[in-house]
Amino acid sequence: MPECRLNSLTTFVAALCITGCAGAPARPQTEMLDSSVVRDLERLRNATAQFRDLAAAQAVGYPTATPPCLSSAVGGMGHHYVNRSHVDDKLDLEHPEILLYAPGADGKPKLIAVEYIIPYRVLPPESQPPRIFGQDLKRSEELRLWYLHVWAWEQNASGLFADWNPAVKC
Repeated sequence: MPECRLNSLTTFVAALCITGCAGAPARPQTEMLDSSVVRDLERLRNATAQFRDLAAAQAVGYPTATPPCLSSAVGGMGHHYVNRSHVDDKLDLEHPEILLYAPGADGKPKLIAVEYIIPYRVLPPESQPPRIFGQDLKRSEELRLWYLHVWAWEQNASGLFADWNPAVKC
């Protein structure tokens, strides 16, 4: 099957690609997104495509031990693989701090999302929120960090930047 590619020329073409590529990974819906977000989403997907294979992610610094799978009554987030070398005071669209995986239909880990974080130790909570994808990062007092999920590899009925995905099961 040919790989689908989001096309920022029209959201109609993007919608056709999303629904018409049998066998391709699920892509987030882009119809209601600003063209710059669609462009950034495509950059992120291109940069992380190799990490659909968890071993490739582990080879560049994401952990080899499997972290717990996070889920709640409203959905799941999956396993958070944190590349500690990316955790600093900067956000780099093509180098997310965290890759999120969930069990696929075949039982193998499936890349579903990424998460950008900046710890409070480098950017205190009273600071202006950092931004990426045209979004302010959210604050987590419990984890003492700024964060933003991007469901780049799995559709999320709750939204591209939602914390939980009702379709993700641990």
